[in-house]
Amino acid sequence: MTIWLIPAFFATALLYASVGFGGGSTYNALLSLAGFDYRLLPIISLCCNVVVVSGGTIRFARAGVVPWKGALVLSAIAAPLAFLGGYTPIREATFLILLGLSLIAAGLALFLPRADDAASGPAPAARWVWLASAPLGYLAGLVGIGGGIFLAPLLHFTRWAQGKAIAATTSLFILINSLAGLYGQASKHGAGVFGEALGGALPLLVAVVLGGQLGSQLAIRLLPERMIRWLTAALTIWAGGQLLWKQLLA
Repeated sequence: MTIWLIPAFFATALLYASVGFGGGSTYNALLSLAGFDYRLLPIISLCCNVVVVSGGTIRFARAGVVPWKGALVLSAIAAPLAFLGGYTPIREATFLILLGLSLIAAGLALFLPRADDAASGPAPAARWVWLASAPLGYLAGLVGIGGGIFLAPLLHFTRWAQGKAIAATTSLFILINSLAGLYGQASKHGAGVFGEALGGALPLLVAVVLGGQLGSQLAIRLLPERMIRWLTAALTIWAGGQLLWKQLLA
């Protein structure tokens, strides 16, 4: 394993956890740039996602800020499509191009306005947000991400709920989609590839556990939330650009 991946995964988990995401999109890009077999990327990334967002989901639940009805509806619509996406065969070049484009789109989405807790209520479009769950779930499973990095800006833009409720919803959405997508990937590739992916991923899983805990507990207190989002967006866009550039040169 390339040694720089461990601190890179740590830093990615720290940044993403501080804004309520898992980091699966960037884990995928880092693994690809390190030369990993593309079939292993979604499995490792989704496992890291589950590790990072599980703690956040538990904390949100204990704090009583999860809007369970809305969050479960969005997740329940997306999860079967996440499994289907994970199960869908895809060529390496197509996978990497989709991943690169997804990363750039996700990074740009982080610049969308956030929900204003003082706003009078949801925008009219908020009632139709559930329509986006199915395509987001499929994309999440197909390229091995949780999908929350797309869902959260949409929820904020439509003022679907207050900020903490959106963060809690996103965390649950990522967790359920990651598990569904992971099951789809395992079903598609079989136990051999799944075991190979996890066999070399232990140092990376440890890195994201530590980075995720530090990100959720400390990073948001040390830097303004907007600055952390912009740093996360910059990292995401850079990773996506690197992937697409690599494909252009191939």
